[in-house]
Amino acid sequence: MYFFLFEFDFIVFDIKFYMTTIPNRQNFFPWYGYLGGIVCLISWYFNWSIDGLRTHIIFFPLWLGYCLFIDALVKKRKGKSLLSKSWKRYIGLFILSIPVWWFFELINLRTQNWQYVGREHFSDLSHFLYSSLCFSTVIPAVFGTAEFFSSFSWLKRCGPGPRIPSHKSGLTILFIIGIIGLMLLLLLPDIFYFFVWLSVFFIMDVINHLLGNRSLVAHSDRRDWKPMIALALGCLVCGFFWEMWNFYAYPKWIYHTPGVEFFYLFEMPILGYLGYIPFSFELFAFYHLVTMNSQQEKNYYLEV
Repeated sequence: MYFFLFEFDFIVFDIKFYMTTIPNRQNFFPWYGYLGGIVCLISWYFNWSIDGLRTHIIFFPLWLGYCLFIDALVKKRKGKSLLSKSWKRYIGLFILSIPVWWFFELINLRTQNWQYVGREHFSDLSHFLYSSLCFSTVIPAVFGTAEFFSSFSWLKRCGPGPRIPSHKSGLTILFIIGIIGLMLLLLLPDIFYFFVWLSVFFIMDVINHLLGNRSLVAHSDRRDWKPMIALALGCLVCGFFWEMWNFYAYPKWIYHTPGVEFFYLFEMPILGYLGYIPFSFELFAFYHLVTMNSQQEKNYYLEV
């Protein structure tokens, strides 16, 4: 009898020792992160090492691997991530990403700021299908990387930034700037093409705020710039990898950006990378306009 009591006490002690000395299992690096990293590296290798048409097939697994790997890093650092909190909403990010980027492709028909080398090898239908699959990774990649930056303590410790009031007159000014910028963009695209990354954000963020959806102008009104910093850094990192992996790809994209075509980093002029910052804000605005800021969505994305 005493032997069994001793054995039971020993087992309980062993379990407690394991739980207190081994890191919490919820903060382990998830298995899909290893899978994503492997898929990303293999896709990267083939995208740069084989000749002929290949990137239209390789682009999606390359960026899917990136998305899974960065989400796993977030899961390890924060104990939760976009995928682990809701796989259905995570898949929804891929679905939403398709029409969002096609919206910018529609604007590009007017501005002609980028073009696809190798487009002539595809029919209209195959181009649409392959492009849609590739476009689906944009929002998951940017949001996942922004979540990664939001996990760092230095960002959480950032003090209050400048206040941009969200009163009626301020919102009206932002909305008017957005409308005027969009009109100038469409009327004189060679001069005002940069408004593609600003006007849409001003318009949609104001609409989100008026509808009671989550908006960045509300964060700035509270002098809380942490979400904007996380978004900007996340999109800049994604922009670097987009441009780097595109450099030796085929098909690939190239740029036509009058006035800033100097000091290139890969195919992108160095000043062009600044466009990724407001682009991340536009993705944020699109997302919250579509989800209408339900209580589940308030707790789902970018808690800083």
